[in-house]
Amino acid sequence: MSVTGGPDTGLIGRESETAALRERLRSPGVRLITLTGRAGVGKTRLAGEAVREPGDAFARVVTVDAAAPQALAGLRETVVAAAPEDAAGRRVLLLLDGCDHEARGPAAEAVVALAGEPGVVVLATGVEPLGVYGEQLLPLGPLPVPGDEYGDKYGDGSGGDGGSPHTVASVASVALFTRRARDADPSFALTPENAAAVAEICTLLDGLPLALELAALRLRLLPPHLLAARLRGRTTVLAGGPVNAPARHRSLAALAEWSCRGLDPAALALLERLAVYEPGFGTAAAGLDDEDGMDALLDRGLLTAVGEERGELRLAVPEPVRSHARARGAEAADAHAERYRRMAAAALPGLGGTGQDRLLREAAAEAPNVLAALRQLHGRGDAEAAAALVLGCHLPWLAQGRLREGLEWCDTVADAGPLPEAPRARLTDLSGVFALALGDPQEAVRRHRRALALGKGVGDRRQNALASLRLGTALLRTGDATAARSVLVTAHSALSTMGVTGGTAEAAVALAAALCAEGDRRKGRALLAAAEETFRRSRDGRGLAGALRALAALDLEGDEPEPAGTALREALRLYEAIDERTELPGALEESALLLLRTRPAQRPRAVRLLAAADVLRRRTGAEVPQEWRSQAERARTELGARLDWPDFATAWAEGARMSPATAVAEALSSPGPSRSPVAGAAAEDRSLTPRQAQVALLVAEGLTNRHIAARLDISEWTVVNHVRQVMRRLGCTSRVQVAGAVGRWA
Repeated sequence: MSVTGGPDTGLIGRESETAALRERLRSPGVRLITLTGRAGVGKTRLAGEAVREPGDAFARVVTVDAAAPQALAGLRETVVAAAPEDAAGRRVLLLLDGCDHEARGPAAEAVVALAGEPGVVVLATGVEPLGVYGEQLLPLGPLPVPGDEYGDKYGDGSGGDGGSPHTVASVASVALFTRRARDADPSFALTPENAAAVAEICTLLDGLPLALELAALRLRLLPPHLLAARLRGRTTVLAGGPVNAPARHRSLAALAEWSCRGLDPAALALLERLAVYEPGFGTAAAGLDDEDGMDALLDRGLLTAVGEERGELRLAVPEPVRSHARARGAEAADAHAERYRRMAAAALPGLGGTGQDRLLREAAAEAPNVLAALRQLHGRGDAEAAAALVLGCHLPWLAQGRLREGLEWCDTVADAGPLPEAPRARLTDLSGVFALALGDPQEAVRRHRRALALGKGVGDRRQNALASLRLGTALLRTGDATAARSVLVTAHSALSTMGVTGGTAEAAVALAAALCAEGDRRKGRALLAAAEETFRRSRDGRGLAGALRALAALDLEGDEPEPAGTALREALRLYEAIDERTELPGALEESALLLLRTRPAQRPRAVRLLAAADVLRRRTGAEVPQEWRSQAERARTELGARLDWPDFATAWAEGARMSPATAVAEALSSPGPSRSPVAGAAAEDRSLTPRQAQVALLVAEGLTNRHIAARLDISEWTVVNHVRQVMRRLGCTSRVQVAGAVGRWA
């Protein structure tokens, strides 16, 4: 027991928590606050920092280690006696540290015994609440990691530039790791070469302060990239804590074992089963609708909520408990793999129709677990089960933009033996789909031809027709429209005869493109109209979006921008519904080019859309077809010439930072194309003063108030007033509506 202030603990990233705790402690109505959080999160340090300077509210601070049984004996008398005679009504603050496991019950009893002392305020720390009446809780989580900041913690591919020093340096977990790394090695610095590895280390360790400090000590022996590689398999290898620290703080293995102490058998069994799941798994996927022990794990922080997806809770077993429990329950990996194999098989029929958007989003959320299951199936030599899972991931991986990953898994599983010819042929055919999506049509042709050769001996007419469809699509991308048409006519006829509805519509879209390439736009449009109707009837949103984009291209060739714009907008909404990543960049570029053609005043918005498309495509690893690259390059060159360089650079940077959903919203917020001015537009124009009309035109270009002020050399507040007057006179309630109104007379 001690009566103290104490030295500065040098807390990093806990400024807001410290201020909030101090404020609550000084509140007159507060009698008991319990600081909860899992082991290693820094509860003791935070509590010590909060009471280090108690201020005028407290006459004295008394610190008691609740883990020492003798310290709780006679606690009431000791605390009351600690108040000095000249306290002048000020209270005594009791820091009751370490109310965990066996100490929790006695600590709760001691707190109850102090209930009759209004001059005593208790601050307790523990992995669980004390469960005392009137207790106020302050949960403490781990420090933010780079993935938390940029939306890519669980590998959804949507994160920003998480690997540059500028991006990661301000993240609290990185700041703590860097500070402790410099303590161990004064020459250490965050650089472009090691920033990505440091960010990965912080993410692997889940931002747990104790784990970060132990990892930083290892930099004396290992560079960051090798340390990250070592931690990927098992974080409990970290050890080497201070000799004067509690045993549980000297290694992550000891910390994890201590965290699981006292769990009942049901909770421990559940923990070992869930430890094989990748962070961010769903409750339904893990079968947690009615599981004994789940609440106990949540109370202790051994199972944490990390978000939600369409109302479903997403969970994680945090490190190092996950590594520890996974090693204890090795047999759970097979059950996990089998569960996801069955889930993929059950979802397959619905991916091409009703429920496609829900299933694709669920598949995206569970992608890390699907990959973990695939690694397990492949590692144990179950080639057929692995092949079935890869084939079931065909559409989800395409929608998620996991193109190179998909190609590699197709090759890996197809080359693993023994594997029957039928799944080998399907895997080879699927590998061609990924190769084409990556922008290599020649390689796709080679793979599809090999798939057809393998399929001849199998006798699967449906699969051979689908392989022919994909071969024709790849041939068209090589520029050989005649050969493509020949193959696609046969594939379309075969699939139609067999009643393969989705395949028939897909073949119709590809055949229409081949016919249009040869100049037969009338037959091409008829095929596209039939495909559109089929996709609408079957509710295949991804297929419908592709058909609509093809129709939009035909409309633009025929100088019909209005129907083209309508089709593109619907395609974008469909892509947003399924969280599409592979096809979305093309749709954004098409929207940008349409804007440039029909709404020249929207140049900044077109720049943003082109930038967003460029970044999204690079994340998938796809190469742009040469003819499309030329169009995009010409558009960028024209925009660079027509816009001032600062405006172009600003718009490009804004677009590059957009998430897919934001990019879609940007495209949909632009005014639609119009062939002629709307009646009454001239009256709208005359209702504005020359300066207001000038401001309205710049708003329509997508410029911010600050940029408009700089362009017109007026104050930003003056611009705000002009924008308000423009909205009032044009009857608009938003800048988007102003852009639409201006677009009708620009």
